[in-house]
Amino acid sequence: MRKTILSIFLGLSLVGCNDTPQDEHSENKNAELQKDSVKTNDIASLEEQLKKDGYQTFSYKEGDTTYLMQQYYMVFLKSGPTRSQDSTEAAELQKKHMAHLSRLYEEGYTSLTGPMGDDGELRGIVVFNTATQKEADSLANMDPMVKAGRLVVEVHPWWVAKGGKLK
Repeated sequence: MRKTILSIFLGLSLVGCNDTPQDEHSENKNAELQKDSVKTNDIASLEEQLKKDGYQTFSYKEGDTTYLMQQYYMVFLKSGPTRSQDSTEAAELQKKHMAHLSRLYEEGYTSLTGPMGDDGELRGIVVFNTATQKEADSLANMDPMVKAGRLVVEVHPWWVAKGGKLK
Protein backbone atom coordinates (compact mmCIF):
# COMPACT_ATOMS: atom_id res chain seq x y z
CA MET A 1 0.00 0.00 0.00
CA ARG A 2 2.84 2.39 0.86
CA LYS A 3 4.48 1.65 -2.50
CA THR A 4 1.20 2.40 -4.29
CA ILE A 5 0.79 5.74 -2.55
CA LEU A 6 4.45 6.61 -3.10
CA SER A 7 4.23 5.69 -6.80
CA ILE A 8 1.13 7.82 -7.30
CA PHE A 9 2.75 10.74 -5.47
CA LEU A 10 5.92 10.42 -7.52
CA GLY A 11 3.92 10.15 -10.75
CA LEU A 12 1.94 13.27 -9.93
CA SER A 13 5.13 15.08 -8.90
CA LEU A 14 6.68 14.28 -12.28
CA VAL A 15 3.71 15.86 -14.02
CA GLY A 16 4.17 18.99 -11.92
CA CYS A 17 7.84 19.24 -13.00
CA ASN A 18 7.06 19.59 -16.72
CA ASP A 19 8.70 22.82 -18.01
CA THR A 20 6.72 22.95 -21.28
CA PRO A 21 4.12 25.73 -21.17
CA GLN A 22 0.63 24.37 -21.80
CA ASP A 23 -2.90 25.52 -21.28
CA GLU A 24 -4.69 24.41 -18.12
CA HIS A 25 -6.86 21.86 -19.94
CA SER A 26 -3.84 20.11 -21.50
CA GLU A 27 -2.05 20.13 -18.16
CA ASN A 28 -5.03 18.51 -16.41
CA LYS A 29 -5.39 15.91 -19.17
CA ASN A 30 -1.67 15.02 -18.93
CA ALA A 31 -1.98 14.71 -15.15
CA GLU A 32 -4.96 12.38 -15.55
CA LEU A 33 -3.14 10.26 -18.13
CA GLN A 34 -0.04 10.04 -15.92
CA LYS A 35 -2.17 9.14 -12.90
CA ASP A 36 -4.02 6.42 -14.87
CA SER A 37 -0.72 5.08 -16.18
CA VAL A 38 0.76 4.94 -12.68
CA LYS A 39 -2.35 3.19 -11.34
CA THR A 40 -2.38 0.66 -14.19
CA ASN A 41 1.34 -0.07 -13.73
CA ASP A 42 0.88 -0.37 -9.96
CA ILE A 43 -2.06 -2.74 -10.40
CA ALA A 44 -0.10 -4.89 -12.86
CA SER A 45 2.94 -5.08 -10.58
CA LEU A 46 0.78 -5.79 -7.52
CA GLU A 47 -1.07 -8.52 -9.41
CA GLU A 48 2.24 -10.03 -10.55
CA GLN A 49 3.58 -10.06 -6.98
CA LEU A 50 0.39 -11.56 -5.56
CA LYS A 51 0.42 -14.34 -8.17
CA LYS A 52 4.11 -14.98 -7.42
CA ASP A 53 3.15 -15.34 -3.73
CA GLY A 54 0.47 -17.93 -4.62
CA TYR A 55 -2.66 -15.76 -4.45
CA GLN A 56 -5.55 -16.14 -6.92
CA THR A 57 -6.19 -12.86 -8.76
CA PHE A 58 -7.56 -11.39 -11.94
CA SER A 59 -8.03 -7.84 -13.16
CA TYR A 60 -10.60 -6.22 -15.40
CA LYS A 61 -11.25 -2.78 -16.74
CA GLU A 62 -14.62 -1.02 -16.53
CA GLY A 63 -14.59 2.40 -18.16
CA ASP A 64 -11.49 4.24 -16.96
CA THR A 65 -11.06 2.07 -13.86
CA THR A 66 -9.04 -1.13 -13.61
CA TYR A 67 -10.05 -3.46 -10.77
CA LEU A 68 -7.72 -6.03 -9.27
CA MET A 69 -9.74 -8.87 -7.79
CA GLN A 70 -8.24 -11.18 -5.18
CA GLN A 71 -9.60 -14.36 -3.69
CA TYR A 72 -9.96 -14.07 0.08
CA TYR A 73 -11.45 -16.69 2.38
CA MET A 74 -14.57 -16.03 4.40
CA VAL A 75 -14.59 -18.11 7.57
CA PHE A 76 -17.89 -18.57 9.34
CA LEU A 77 -17.50 -19.30 13.05
CA LYS A 78 -20.45 -21.42 14.11
CA SER A 79 -21.61 -22.83 17.42
CA GLY A 80 -19.72 -26.05 18.09
CA PRO A 81 -20.87 -29.28 19.73
CA THR A 82 -19.19 -28.54 23.08
CA ARG A 83 -20.68 -25.44 24.67
CA SER A 84 -21.07 -26.76 28.20
CA GLN A 85 -17.99 -25.05 29.71
CA ASP A 86 -18.60 -23.26 33.00
CA SER A 87 -18.47 -19.45 33.01
CA THR A 88 -14.85 -19.31 34.20
CA GLU A 89 -13.62 -21.70 31.50
CA ALA A 90 -15.73 -19.96 28.82
CA ALA A 91 -14.29 -16.57 29.85
CA GLU A 92 -10.73 -17.94 29.64
CA LEU A 93 -11.44 -19.45 26.21
CA GLN A 94 -12.88 -16.12 25.06
CA LYS A 95 -9.73 -14.32 26.20
CA LYS A 96 -7.54 -16.79 24.27
CA HIS A 97 -9.88 -16.58 21.26
CA MET A 98 -9.54 -12.78 21.14
CA ALA A 99 -5.74 -13.01 21.50
CA HIS A 100 -5.63 -15.50 18.62
CA LEU A 101 -7.75 -13.26 16.38
CA SER A 102 -5.65 -10.20 17.31
CA ARG A 103 -2.44 -12.03 16.45
CA LEU A 104 -3.83 -13.15 13.07
CA TYR A 105 -4.76 -9.55 12.26
CA GLU A 106 -1.43 -8.10 13.41
CA GLU A 107 0.47 -10.67 11.33
CA GLY A 108 -1.61 -9.80 8.24
CA TYR A 109 -3.53 -13.07 7.90
CA THR A 110 -6.95 -11.48 8.38
CA SER A 111 -8.62 -8.35 7.05
CA LEU A 112 -11.97 -8.22 8.86
CA THR A 113 -13.22 -9.96 11.98
CA GLY A 114 -16.38 -9.59 13.99
CA PRO A 115 -19.12 -11.31 15.98
CA MET A 116 -22.71 -11.61 14.84
CA GLY A 117 -25.30 -9.36 16.43
CA ASP A 118 -27.71 -12.11 17.44
CA ASP A 119 -27.47 -15.33 19.41
CA GLY A 120 -27.89 -17.73 16.49
CA GLU A 121 -25.78 -20.63 15.26
CA LEU A 122 -23.51 -18.29 13.29
CA ARG A 123 -21.30 -16.65 15.93
CA GLY A 124 -18.86 -14.59 13.83
CA ILE A 125 -17.07 -13.99 10.54
CA VAL A 126 -13.36 -13.71 9.77
CA VAL A 127 -12.04 -12.71 6.34
CA PHE A 128 -8.65 -14.32 5.73
CA ASN A 129 -6.06 -12.81 3.41
CA THR A 130 -4.12 -16.02 2.71
CA ALA A 131 -2.88 -17.59 -0.51
CA THR A 132 -4.85 -20.81 -0.07
CA GLN A 133 -8.04 -22.08 1.48
CA LYS A 134 -6.01 -24.77 3.25
CA GLU A 135 -3.96 -22.06 5.02
CA ALA A 136 -7.08 -20.13 6.07
CA ASP A 137 -8.68 -23.34 7.34
CA SER A 138 -5.55 -24.32 9.27
CA LEU A 139 -5.21 -20.90 10.93
CA ALA A 140 -8.93 -20.80 11.79
CA ASN A 141 -8.75 -24.26 13.35
CA MET A 142 -5.87 -23.14 15.60
CA ASP A 143 -8.36 -20.93 17.49
CA PRO A 144 -8.64 -22.07 21.15
CA MET A 145 -12.46 -21.90 20.91
CA VAL A 146 -12.39 -24.26 17.93
CA LYS A 147 -9.93 -26.62 19.61
CA ALA A 148 -12.22 -26.74 22.67
CA GLY A 149 -15.23 -27.56 20.45
CA ARG A 150 -17.08 -24.38 21.39
CA LEU A 151 -16.85 -23.18 17.75
CA VAL A 152 -16.53 -24.89 14.39
CA VAL A 153 -15.34 -23.27 11.17
CA GLU A 154 -16.76 -23.23 7.66
CA VAL A 155 -14.47 -21.75 4.98
CA HIS A 156 -15.54 -20.32 1.62
CA PRO A 157 -13.53 -18.55 -1.13
CA TRP A 158 -14.64 -14.93 -1.66
CA TRP A 159 -13.62 -12.55 -4.44
CA VAL A 160 -13.11 -8.87 -3.55
CA ALA A 161 -11.51 -5.90 -5.31
CA LYS A 162 -8.18 -4.91 -3.74
CA GLY A 163 -8.63 -1.68 -1.83
CA GLY A 164 -12.37 -2.22 -1.43
CA LYS A 165 -13.80 -1.00 1.83
CA LEU A 166 -16.98 -1.12 3.84
CA LYS A 167 -19.29 1.90 3.67
